[in-house]
Amino acid sequence: MIVDSHIHTAFSADSEMQAAEALAAAARQGIGLVFTEHLDADYTSKEGKVFAFDPQAYWQKYSQLQGDNLHLGVEIGMRESTREFSEDFSRQVPFDFILCSQHMVDDLDIYYPDYYEGKDKQEAYHRYFVQMAENIKAHSFAHALGHIDYICRYAPYDDADIHYAEFADEIDAVLRNVLACDVVMEINTRRLGAKEALDSLVPIYRRYRELGGRFVTLGSDAHTPEAVGAHLRLSYDFAESLKLTPVTFSRQQMVTCSK
Repeated sequence: MIVDSHIHTAFSADSEMQAAEALAAAARQGIGLVFTEHLDADYTSKEGKVFAFDPQAYWQKYSQLQGDNLHLGVEIGMRESTREFSEDFSRQVPFDFILCSQHMVDDLDIYYPDYYEGKDKQEAYHRYFVQMAENIKAHSFAHALGHIDYICRYAPYDDADIHYAEFADEIDAVLRNVLACDVVMEINTRRLGAKEALDSLVPIYRRYRELGGRFVTLGSDAHTPEAVGAHLRLSYDFAESLKLTPVTFSRQQMVTCSK
């Protein structure tokens, strides 16, 4: 089955979705799920949200739900200063899947306008990719690198899409480190409803394939039942068109997805 490998429930500070709601939404679509709750260590949002959770409580509550249709993971926000803590956290319970993502740059949350103040797109995106490349190398315990286009959701520029030609060297550094660390790329489906966003991702994932990438996870990054599985089949077809194989992880072992 196709698996949505990026789902947030109430264990994530920015989600109130219950496991039963997520599983019901998945069952209606005939897809599997991986819960990937947020860990952004040593960080509290401006709204006072703490992006951390008790892994033992998480495991105790959800492990009984594990099966072919559900695996349990974590999404770790990558920062140099918290790498050691994050790796230790990832070993506390037998997570099926470890997804690592770049949510902060220079210790600024790129969700907020502060990061972009005084920066043009070139500088803001350059710093984003440079730190992503450095951090995925340092977080080589990851199984997948999340949403390479995350910054596009919040950047204030007229054209927020990533155009490979503008950042080829920086993106290549990210992709080369992904491959060197035996990590796979995620195709995040959040923005795939927009043709421009989809088109801008083609050269990035084509380059990933050219450099030796073969596998991708697919993830909606859903925080509500309505978003579970969004554009998942589109992302599957997108991967296949570039000769990339959609996979998920169970017991930290790669498993091929199929329609």
